[in-house]
Amino acid sequence: MDDLVTARLVLHPMTVSEAEQVVAGESASGARWGPGYPTDGDVSAARRFLGTCATTGDPQPFGNYEVRRREDGAAIGGVGFHGAPDEEGGVTIGYGLIPSARGNGYASEALRGLLPFARARGVTRVKGDADHDNIASQHVMTAAGMRPAGQDERVRYFEIAWTGTTANPDPHS
Repeated sequence: MDDLVTARLVLHPMTVSEAEQVVAGESASGARWGPGYPTDGDVSAARRFLGTCATTGDPQPFGNYEVRRREDGAAIGGVGFHGAPDEEGGVTIGYGLIPSARGNGYASEALRGLLPFARARGVTRVKGDADHDNIASQHVMTAAGMRPAGQDERVRYFEIAWTGTTANPDPHS
């Protein structure tokens, strides 16, 4: 599968080998990791990806993507799906960046790159959530076109849904 490229980022589909390196905390020769990569969230996502690969096979295109800066190729986080679309065409997303990369709009940019990609592959609804006190993550989802969709005692839920069968790369439509 090819990389997804945005203005400043490359969303690289994670391979089993790369996920194993993330879990081990050891990059392959030539791989560039930003300071603090991988985070605990990246390791958790890589473990989930490896588990999926072991039980049902590679979930791509609905797997994990390593977020890399185009300017230097450094891995600065991850974005991806928690699995293939459900029977109604819905998926759940997750994302995270190393602390030094936060506050630059990278997470919103990565999510804006992933949403039309998902829609073009038949996804009808993308869901995500953020802890009540994680205002930055809530801003990421709204900046990418997702809207609040409820809350519980722990998190606020966000989603974007599309109707019709025509894929439209604009996540705001």
